[in-house]
Amino acid sequence: MAMRRSLFQHILRIFPAEVAHNIRLGMLRFVGALPLGKWYLRRTLAPRTNSLEREVMGIHFQNPIGIAAGFDPNGDHLTELASTGFGFVEIGSVTPRPQPGTPRPRLSRIRKRNSLLNNSGAPNLGLEYVMRNVRRRNKFTRNLVIGCNIGKLTTTPPKNIVKEYLRVFRNMYQYVDFFVVNLSCNTAAKQFVPRTREEILSLIEPMFEFRRGQLDYRPILVKISPDMTQEELDIVVSILIETPLDGIEAVSGSTALANEERGAVCGAMLTERALEVVRYVAQRSDYNYPIIGSGGMMTPEDIERMFEAGASLVALSSGVRENGLKLLRRTTKRIASKNLTTRR
Repeated sequence: MAMRRSLFQHILRIFPAEVAHNIRLGMLRFVGALPLGKWYLRRTLAPRTNSLEREVMGIHFQNPIGIAAGFDPNGDHLTELASTGFGFVEIGSVTPRPQPGTPRPRLSRIRKRNSLLNNSGAPNLGLEYVMRNVRRRNKFTRNLVIGCNIGKLTTTPPKNIVKEYLRVFRNMYQYVDFFVVNLSCNTAAKQFVPRTREEILSLIEPMFEFRRGQLDYRPILVKISPDMTQEELDIVVSILIETPLDGIEAVSGSTALANEERGAVCGAMLTERALEVVRYVAQRSDYNYPIIGSGGMMTPEDIERMFEAGASLVALSSGVRENGLKLLRRTTKRIASKNLTTRR
């Protein structure tokens, strides 16, 4: 079922997708900077129920719906997103050094399918910039759960990839609440999608080792591609069960749906596959591990189905880009009225 868009959302759709997203973030920051701006954001956008609080991965969430990586990659809008009532914000993908991404236009609409084609190459301003943002928490973001999605620089040779991931992990460890290791860096010409057990373990085992020496525990998840085969999904689930990995985020954009276009498809075209992957992972792991459901979450109905499939949390990106920030309030109202709970 299509979601009704506001007049502002219809106006934004006149502009190219990336321009529209930047306008939205600019307006969000402008409103948040007004004397009563943050109160206005809470009043008009934040959920009106407190019944959705839950604990996942040992972390307390005000509600189980958050923002996915790529929406606010540098953590520039944490205060405003906290004021709108999201349960968490996943920043990134964060790379050790600034990465400009691919030349514009790099985000385009597939209008007839209510979807986006992402060819961005994970642009971000790098570890040092992002670290400055997340360590400056204020009274509005003090209780906001922040996740860090770790990616790689497009130009990094294979022999240095593990060092890159570990550098971001170690430096961000004390400033965020959980980590997502991106196993689907697929929006640039040089894609990085590790699929074998050896490739995946080479990335996460050094993180487990570092974490064992820390006083505070930070959950580690991996984000997987919707284009994985059943055999490859089984490998990820076996790693989840057999190692200290804390959970899985499923899924990123799909290059298989891109019809030979460069980039990854997000949005409504991805919905059914995202639900299928989450359902399969949840069943194979006996619903014993946290799953963040993402990809194709465009309407309250989609998000409800994602929880029913076995997700513990849901991360939004394309749904907010195309249907507006009110998607959060509409969804929380729907799931609260149905007393919908998650397994973990």
